[in-house]
Amino acid sequence: MSNSPDTLRGLLLHVADLLMPQECFVCGSLAGGEAVCAPCRAELPNHPAAACPVCAEPTGGGGICGRCQRRRPSFDATRAVFDYAFPVHTMLHALKYGHRLALADFFAAELTRLAADLRLEADVILPMPLHPRRLAERGFNQAVELARPLARAVGLPLELGAVRRVRNTVAQVDLDREARLRNPRGAFTCGASMQGLRIAVVDDVMTTGATLDELARVLKQQGAAWVGNFVVARTPVPD
Repeated sequence: MSNSPDTLRGLLLHVADLLMPQECFVCGSLAGGEAVCAPCRAELPNHPAAACPVCAEPTGGGGICGRCQRRRPSFDATRAVFDYAFPVHTMLHALKYGHRLALADFFAAELTRLAADLRLEADVILPMPLHPRRLAERGFNQAVELARPLARAVGLPLELGAVRRVRNTVAQVDLDREARLRNPRGAFTCGASMQGLRIAVVDDVMTTGATLDELARVLKQQGAAWVGNFVVARTPVPD
């Protein structure tokens, strides 16, 4: 029998399920050791496959959307698992502010399936950095909790130290579109060479894409060859 960390973790989860059966976050029924039961997972709002390959905005035929044609962002691709709608937005809020870390494993598994379907070709997984002040308030970075099991599953290194968030920007949800586009400017610094690397950035939610765009800009300045976003949920694109 393998003694790998993943095997041992699976055994511990199984034992925990037997001793303390986990309830589905959505409906409250026993979920067999998972954060969400299979019937509720089938009802979650999957992001449409016919979406812009650059920013993941839904499009009729899956071509590049008008926004990206008019102004190409610094990132090269975006893939999202879900729409930011009920109950996904409630689940993400519970993860970020309620410390429901079992949901991070659930979402990471969904990101892993997405990466497998797309045959992800990257050199490194990079979670969206959190400002130290925000990290101290929250106690953890939800993007790291999503990215760590994804990196392990796809066999890629997890980059945690190369990029720092040096501006504690206002939460995007509190701003209008124009302010959201300006808000992340100068938010990141990167002290390492990214020359020639293909970087998969992991985050929980994409709204305007301004923060992801700024991060990609900094990575490209350091020589990154390709930057793609892997997000749990995509919000409706603001007008």
